[in-house]
Amino acid sequence: MARLFIYLLIAQTAFLFHGSSRVKLPVHDGFETPVLSNIWDTDKFVKGAVKVEPEIVRAGHSALEITLHTGDIYEAGQHGNLPSERAELTETEGLISEEGKNYAYSFSMFIPEDFPVVTTRLVIAQWKQECPRGGICDDNSPVLAIRYISGSLKITQNTGSHQTTLYKGKGEYRNRWLDFKFHICFAKNNNGRIIAHMNDSLIVDYKGATAYQENPSTGYTDPGRFYFKMGLYRDVMPEPMTIYIDEYSKELLY
Repeated sequence: MARLFIYLLIAQTAFLFHGSSRVKLPVHDGFETPVLSNIWDTDKFVKGAVKVEPEIVRAGHSALEITLHTGDIYEAGQHGNLPSERAELTETEGLISEEGKNYAYSFSMFIPEDFPVVTTRLVIAQWKQECPRGGICDDNSPVLAIRYISGSLKITQNTGSHQTTLYKGKGEYRNRWLDFKFHICFAKNNNGRIIAHMNDSLIVDYKGATAYQENPSTGYTDPGRFYFKMGLYRDVMPEPMTIYIDEYSKELLY
């Protein structure tokens, strides 16, 4: 009887975290309601940091405003990394992407004209490979990220100890909407794929590994699972920052 109880408990736990809450794709959020929809987790921003507003909008009647103040969701650095702070919107567990499948993401971001231009780490969107809680991979860099540093927009990739820049653009990215579209297949071999467009211009066309290796030395489980976040993630600094987000969508291609 005890053995049966343990088996049922394990099965129930696996069901809760890997099947019961799956969200049917495609999904879209234009942030047209006063409160966030249930496709988003709220554990990576403090109360009041994320709100729906009607003034700066890509489409429809409203968009999302995300503001980060120093000390918000502070995390001490690990393995030589600097401490960080964040205000990020995170896809719920039911939207986690699976290794080997092809997904299409799109979202629009508006960086205000008075947004601080800083030389330190600043990530405005990222895809993370899921790591078991407390695992050695817990503080690894995102497998794919959009960074805004020193006025330059970068798309970077990490599948090991080295960071690769897939795109780096210079110019003025503030005070205008940036429309991003990504086609992504996460894989630890050459089946991986990243195709990225910004404002209808192709900026990344990459084929190759798009995930960390999954073994005891890396800490990642096999097959890999990947979740998406967008907003503001940075090294600790005194300046507040605000960014706007609208027209998020996700689709399973095949």
